[in-house]
Amino acid sequence: QVHLVESGGGVVQTGGSLRLSCAASGRVFSSYGMGWFRQAPGKEREFVAAISVRGGTTKYADSVKGRFIISRDNDKNTLYLQLNSLKPNDTAVYYCAAPRKEYIIPEPVPYAYDFWGHGNQVTVSS
Repeated sequence: QVHLVESGGGVVQTGGSLRLSCAASGRVFSSYGMGWFRQAPGKEREFVAAISVRGGTTKYADSVKGRFIISRDNDKNTLYLQLNSLKPNDTAVYYCAAPRKEYIIPEPVPYAYDFWGHGNQVTVSS
């Protein structure tokens, strides 16, 4: 069973930065692409970013491109999301996610991922 635990959320002012972490366990972390999603109150869960097994390929939602950076440390079994130039509409619960299948970056939709963390609140104040 894959276990994902996010950390690093909190409250930040507009224009500020945060770094989210996702510690993974339960299987060989370095064999799987990973992703970040977010869900704001009253809205559907949406794709934020994804990364390939070695980090050579990254994908971003247009809304965060140029502001957020996804990365991973396979030695530490940890996924990261650096959030910069934060805006109030970035406020959401952020989730890390993993697919069941090895060596792929899944489609940027929630149903393409099989394992989820508990979520971590990020609040951006204006």
